[in-house]
Amino acid sequence: MNLKFQISVTFLLVQALLDVAAFTSPKTGRHKKVSQFTSTKIMMSPPRRPTPTRIKQTDNWREAASLSKKFIEDGASTSIQPKRVAIIGGGLSGLACAKYLADAGHIPTVYEARGVLGGKVSAWQDEDGDWIETGLHIFFGAYPNMMNLFEELKIEDRLQWAPHRMTFAMADKPGEFTSFEFPNGVPAPFNMAAAILTNTDMLTLEEKIKMVPGLLPMMIEGQSFIDDQDELSVLEFMEKYGMPGRINDEIFIAMGKALDFIDPDKLSMSVVLTAMNRFINEADGSQTAFLDGNQPDRLCEPIAKHITERGGAVICDKPVASIEVNADNSVRCIKFADGSETSADVYISAMPVDVVKRLIPEQWSNMPYFCQLDELEGIPVINIQLWFDRKLNSVDGLCFSRSPLLSVYADMSTCCAEYASDTNSMLELVFAPCSPVAGSDKNWIAASDEEIIEATVTELERLFPTEIGRGAADGIGAQVTKSTVVRVPRSVYAATPGRGKFRPSQESPIDNFIMAGDFAIQKYLGSMEGAVLSGKLAAEVVCDRAAARATRGVKVVDSSVVPDKTRKPVGVRGNFPIAFGGGQQGSGGNISHP
Repeated sequence: MNLKFQISVTFLLVQALLDVAAFTSPKTGRHKKVSQFTSTKIMMSPPRRPTPTRIKQTDNWREAASLSKKFIEDGASTSIQPKRVAIIGGGLSGLACAKYLADAGHIPTVYEARGVLGGKVSAWQDEDGDWIETGLHIFFGAYPNMMNLFEELKIEDRLQWAPHRMTFAMADKPGEFTSFEFPNGVPAPFNMAAAILTNTDMLTLEEKIKMVPGLLPMMIEGQSFIDDQDELSVLEFMEKYGMPGRINDEIFIAMGKALDFIDPDKLSMSVVLTAMNRFINEADGSQTAFLDGNQPDRLCEPIAKHITERGGAVICDKPVASIEVNADNSVRCIKFADGSETSADVYISAMPVDVVKRLIPEQWSNMPYFCQLDELEGIPVINIQLWFDRKLNSVDGLCFSRSPLLSVYADMSTCCAEYASDTNSMLELVFAPCSPVAGSDKNWIAASDEEIIEATVTELERLFPTEIGRGAADGIGAQVTKSTVVRVPRSVYAATPGRGKFRPSQESPIDNFIMAGDFAIQKYLGSMEGAVLSGKLAAEVVCDRAAARATRGVKVVDSSVVPDKTRKPVGVRGNFPIAFGGGQQGSGGNISHP
């Protein structure tokens, strides 16, 4: 990039940001400090906010819609021979893959190891009838494939959109929050500029301007620049571009823990830039929504119904024991733990990377495509739900706690219709980082539930001293009446520096074997959007081959991957949730939930 040109663009961008700041001042109400404990009374049944209209006006939305249309057109064709497709894994990636294959006229069957669909978004009911969730799942406006999926299934009304703001705890002012308020009607990128510049609590104007040189190449060069930063950690990127350390303290620590459950010194900068690129360039990209109820009923069930109504099938409690291959390395069949087996025209793995590695057949194990998977593994995370004996004065939306132990949280009694209550709060919190590999000084995954809950409540007392703990007006504060701890020892793949080059393509060197899952290459990293897109791309491979169209091809494996001798598959051991890449309550194999 020409240096003179870059300096000129930087000057113009900074001037534009300053103009927006002058136009959108705190006096207009665009920004205000939010106190977690002085908000007005919450109405439990306010009118739902509609899906933000500008979500459907982006290039990414149009690209996602175009791919969906491609499947429908294939389904209307009489010249394409339907394929029988076996999909291993009933998480979002496997379900999305099957949905689009069914749209295209093929015959998918999803085999899920557990008794509940959803994978990393699964949930189950306890003896009290409460839903226990694997994670706190947030839908962003910048999730075009997910938003298309909701529209196609006619369930958009199940999304509860929060006000367009990003709310952070004030690290040095316990009990106080501050928000980046995105003004209505202002186009991208100026609405984000206004949100950043009119917030005077977290960064000085000088610090905000010093962010520009690092973000400018992203805005000019786009995805190619983002991909090139994968080798750098967030802290290394900041040092390279001269960003002040307080930007990390105030912004990037919270973002890193929210995006990949990991601290910035261990996180690839491409993760942060991917999110920021969407948020800057899409006016409603950073606006968030909650599902209005539990994931199995409100999201997974409509997808499964869509599949079965079009001739496909979704089968639970069907764990795979092995992938059997022919002499030419193609898949012959898959064998299940119950001794049965099935054959198909095409086989798709929609399993987490840590599970699929355990099932790679010996004949494939020294192929570079499969060897590169050794460089990928899931990151640990813990999800916590706390029920209180009273209603907390809560923010309607996601909050970044900026706590050493906690990532993000939400009061689900305010944000989710199914959990709504005027009298009692239920906080759902992400406990991260929770192991040394992610940046924690303690392996919390191995800690007892009691230790984890005690540490969480202690942190909440520090964050919210006027409502929880002895600092409350009654000297006692809100009390926890019930709690759950769900451990996911291997969640989304750990996006540490340099991992991007090892992510496999959906197309593999095996003619009838395709790879889905959020770790397979796509531009939305490890997320719900990434899982849906990867499943969609896997379905596209099947459809393109069936229609004799050119495919995207097999991604070239990085030269650093050196094939080793063949090895026998370890196999999946045990029949409890974490054996299949899910989350579970308790520890060991004596688990009562699916």
